[in-house]
Amino acid sequence: MAEPCEHFNGIGAVEPQTRGCQECLALREPWTELRVCLTCGHVGCCEDSKHAHALQHYNATGHPLIASLERGQNWAWCYVDRRYFDPMPIARPRRRSWLAALLKRRSTTRPG
Repeated sequence: MAEPCEHFNGIGAVEPQTRGCQECLALREPWTELRVCLTCGHVGCCEDSKHAHALQHYNATGHPLIASLERGQNWAWCYVDRRYFDPMPIARPRRRSWLAALLKRRSTTRPG
């Protein structure tokens, strides 16, 4: 296994913010595969998708690392160093279940 790049330092466990590409969901567009930002949990579509929102997120924020959210894939990519890690050297984020997303939405909309 390759040594992780310096950008893995300080990366903690992130939770994907959505079950699909955040921008494609808003646009009602389809995507090919999903990537999660290992800095903030943003979920974007891959570069084979029409809009490549994961790459757009990197260009807008500079967050260096993404990981696949696809079943059976355990890799990460560093945009800055242009390095591929398979398997990735930290725990892989998991896609949220529909039930977890629903429960989180309900808990944040309840009057306090």
